[in-house]
Amino acid sequence: MTQRLDYFAIAPELFKPMMEQENLFKNGTLEYSLVELVKLRASQINGCAFCIHMHSHDLRAQGESEDRMQLLNAWRESTLYTPRERAALAWCEALTRVETIGAPDADFDAVATVFEPREQVLLTLLISAINAWNRIAIGFHTSHPVDEEASAA
Repeated sequence: MTQRLDYFAIAPELFKPMMEQENLFKNGTLEYSLVELVKLRASQINGCAFCIHMHSHDLRAQGESEDRMQLLNAWRESTLYTPRERAALAWCEALTRVETIGAPDADFDAVATVFEPREQVLLTLLISAINAWNRIAIGFHTSHPVDEEASAA
């Protein structure tokens, strides 16, 4: 797949608000692993190879287990995720698949039991942001580094 254009090089100023928002996620009250698991799960659902590659590598660099990353698409059947992570992942799936799932009360209620109101807002913004990043990367055919290495070979 060939990248359609280098959106950061063409319009870096347009990404400034999104990058500032990423700093809020990085410095917010949500745990790093939870943030990255949510980003990875949304990216899996959306089929964004660039983002899957980036977030799995980021998680691995921070010591996340291979099992938790490999089982993420089956998190409901695994005991490897905390109640907080499980609530965040359910909310992530609901909002990422909003056209078919909506935002069920049960998923919101689960989030409300383990996240403070401000964290609920931060989590919802996080899910919205990763979905936007996925659409940008997919829309412009952003390839992950392995694609670039394979093309060079």
